[in-house]
Amino acid sequence: MLNYAGTPPLAAMAETDSRQLIAAELRSLITRIEISVRLIDAAMASEDVGPENDSAILGSTEVVVLDDVTPRYATATAALNTCRAELGRALQNLAESGNAA
Repeated sequence: MLNYAGTPPLAAMAETDSRQLIAAELRSLITRIEISVRLIDAAMASEDVGPENDSAILGSTEVVVLDDVTPRYATATAALNTCRAELGRALQNLAESGNAA
């Protein structure tokens, strides 16, 4: 996890355009969300592979795996996708407001 405690507040710098700073932060958040979604997808894929390998090792073809993790992954992914869409909308609105000014 990143620690921003020692980072000076960028918005306080007079020479920077606050709209550009906000847009950069929104893009950063979108990128972090996309990384999180990829991590969740990778975790789901690795769990899908695991039980099949275990059943082969145990020698049983009738192993039933109750997957209670996938719904949580799916819920988390859906929430992240909603956040990503809203951040994209905020970025678009910010760009549109910059063109009108």
